[in-house]
Amino acid sequence: MSEPTTKPATNRHRKSVILLMGVAGCGKTTTGQRLARQLGWDFRDADTFHPAANVAKMTSGIALTDEDRWPWLAAIAAWIDERRASGHAIVSCSALKRIYRDRLLNGRPDVQLVFLRGSPTLIADRMSRRKDHFMPPALLASQFAILEEPTADEQPLVIDIAMPPPRVVERIMRAVA
Repeated sequence: MSEPTTKPATNRHRKSVILLMGVAGCGKTTTGQRLARQLGWDFRDADTFHPAANVAKMTSGIALTDEDRWPWLAAIAAWIDERRASGHAIVSCSALKRIYRDRLLNGRPDVQLVFLRGSPTLIADRMSRRKDHFMPPALLASQFAILEEPTADEQPLVIDIAMPPPRVVERIMRAVA
């Protein structure tokens, strides 16, 4: 993949929350944990917001529907709002469709969207080496099938995940500094 060309638009709003998005296996959790350590911010993985029924479906290899996702997205949005009021934070969320991102970003100009972009081959390889995660590699194709990459009006920071994780974090930190 080529070097990312999309940069966040500068605006008068200081970023208080970073929303890491992308398909399963793109490194949202790894990146979020590393960023949180370096910035001293709270981090929460969106998987922890899923109700048990969603986890059971995914564990069984069943892709979630939009109806499954609405309560999950509402819980994430509420957490983002709590953190916006009290300081800084990082949250990971697949946020694969524009309508999902709208639920998380609209009315929140201080939330920076970071799209962790990678090829299906790279991500499938990473997922095949991951252990103890409920999301099976078999669902990766369904993630790419519904992925709507962010557009310029969402002011995303697009990061190529072919780089080693420390470089991914470095790029994000430089962009949001």
